[in-house]
Amino acid sequence: MEEKSINDLRCKADQGDVVAQREVGIFYYFGEVVGKDLMESVKWIERAAKKGDAKAQSWLAGFFSDGEGVSKDMKASAMWARKAAEQGHPQAQYNLAVAYDNGEGVSEDKQEAFKWYTKAAEQGDPDAQAELGQCYEYGDGVPKDMQKAVTWYKKAADQKNALGQYKTGWCYEFGIEVDEDRKEAVKWYKRSAAQGDRDAQYRLGIAWEYGMGIEKDKFQAHKWYKKAAKQGHQEAQIALDVLESD
Repeated sequence: MEEKSINDLRCKADQGDVVAQREVGIFYYFGEVVGKDLMESVKWIERAAKKGDAKAQSWLAGFFSDGEGVSKDMKASAMWARKAAEQGHPQAQYNLAVAYDNGEGVSEDKQEAFKWYTKAAEQGDPDAQAELGQCYEYGDGVPKDMQKAVTWYKKAADQKNALGQYKTGWCYEFGIEVDEDRKEAVKWYKRSAAQGDRDAQYRLGIAWEYGMGIEKDKFQAHKWYKKAAKQGHQEAQIALDVLESD
């Protein structure tokens, strides 16, 4: 956006235009055209949020959660996330679910977490879809249902969510609610591992070491065990030590 355009937007914001206020705040956040200024970003986004703009409310929740431009305040973060979530904003719904899941800014409540994960997941949020899969797998806030868990893991995986990809690979490796297929498992492990998921890196290391769904390759096994071990995966570290001792 050219300087003239940002000045026009700032003029609208000064006149009380909610969308303009939010957009000016975002410009200050990223430092586009105007210099990066977190406090100025918060000022404009808060103005829009207080007028009921859901996107601005979600942004403000993030500021309080991360302590950007404001003091970190998880209660304030949850409050603004709720305001946006109740207007149907999927990212805010996911963030509110995480707050209830972990008891951050609100009392821990797995049923509330499940409710908000569901709302966000049904709108296509891949992070919420993966977490909803875990709710069904472990029975958090809802009765266990592996069939539904697999369904949501696949939806997340198809949107390139690393956790969803790992879990989908895991289901194929062990034949959980799908036909066992080691090659298909490796395909999903590779995609997840490339995004840094340590569990997928470990399972991929096993696949390379023992030739499960792929040809044996100790070099590749070592590579992926090491990546997982560097992220604190204890089983990967043990497998790496054993491989290096051979």
